[in-house]
Amino acid sequence: MRKSNALMAIAGTVLLASLAYALMGMGGGMGPGMMGHGPAGVSVVRHRYVMSHGIDSAYANASNPLYANDANLKAGKAVFEKNCAICHGVAGHGAGPAAKGLNPAASDLTSAMRMPMVSDSYLDWTISEGGVPVQSAMPPFKSVLTKDELWELVLYLRTL
Repeated sequence: MRKSNALMAIAGTVLLASLAYALMGMGGGMGPGMMGHGPAGVSVVRHRYVMSHGIDSAYANASNPLYANDANLKAGKAVFEKNCAICHGVAGHGAGPAAKGLNPAASDLTSAMRMPMVSDSYLDWTISEGGVPVQSAMPPFKSVLTKDELWELVLYLRTL
């Protein structure tokens, strides 16, 4: 009986570890972890980076000063369509025309926005610095967007 319980405990541990490994994008092609993506196509490359290094201190306390009103959301949508949809797709699913062949692939922003770690500071850092910290193809937008445009974009992203 003891031996049976011990074997079941070991099997359960191995199963849970395998599932976590696959979901973290390290599963060598198993399940949703393929190509650096976790559940529902969310890129885990940036997530892993933040878990190991944190968010750059220049962005760590950022908070969106804008309200989600019609004007700001409309402006944010325009910023998204001009700068982001080419890779992330019009609906934000990561399937834009320029996303083919990217490794890591463009994130599915519709899923990413539901992740607890996607705070204002995380989005400010991600958009401003682009893929430079995590070695992805996303360009940095800190010299392209004004701060108001960035925050309008963040408001719009939260509607996806």
